Amino acid sequence: MHDHGRATDRPGRFLTGGWTDLAMLNFACPAELLEPLVPSGTELDAHAGTPQVSLVGFMFRDTRVHGVPVPFHRHFEEVNLRFYVRRVANDGVRRGVVFVKELVPRWAIAAAARALYQERYVAVPMEHRVDVVDGAIPTGGVVEYRWTAEGGPFLMRCVVSGPAREIVEGSEEEFITEHYWGYAAQRDGGTVEYEVEHPRWRVHPVGDRLVEGDLASLYGPAFGEVLAAPPTSAFVATGSPIVVRRGRRLPD
Repeated sequence: MHDHGRATDRPGRFLTGGWTDLAMLNFACPAELLEPLVPSGTELDAHAGTPQVSLVGFMFRDTRVHGVPVPFHRHFEEVNLRFYVRRVANDGVRRGVVFVKELVPRWAIAAAARALYQERYVAVPMEHRVDVVDGAIPTGGVVEYRWTAEGGPFLMRCVVSGPAREIVEGSEEEFITEHYWGYAAQRDGGTVEYEVEHPRWRVHPVGDRLVEGDLASLYGPAFGEVLAAPPTSAFVATGSPIVVRRGRRLPD
């Protein structure tokens, strides 16, 4: 597990499990679209000066809340739209993510996340396809997530073009994956911060990639326009076990 800006008086574990087969499509995004969504106490972060949003689809496996598996809620898909922020804390810079919207197929997971963190979770029908041969995604293998929302179908697909490799220092892949904090703006204007632990991932390069559906109806016209442009990068992260710690409110 990482130690990037790790707190010394850390809250207990809230959720554990595994995030695997992360299809990550990344898009340049105007700062003025994201600034109103930046939680108080944080600031917009960017790679090479360009703010980005990421459309991320992945599998959540062996999910446990406070160490207890929840019946019918252990293995499921998630697709989220997120962007990147940073916060200067006493122990250093904490690089984190903010979610524009998170989609899961389990209403109980969505309800718990809304209640505990005021995250923007929505429950929708979802399915996936991940091609695996001998425990790994082969060259030419497909990682695909489908869902239905706003009355219509959606699809994101990545076709892997090579074996998994280590993430290069200073790369866009490193910027996108190496965020170990989550920040959620609260209805009263405050911010909840929570820590996410996982080891450094490996990533597959991606050739063909595809996003289909009325993204403007799902995320709003401005984000729909951003997501209609070609992505600045696309890759599939292998994933790992993860720990999400209980959130706590930042000082006002």
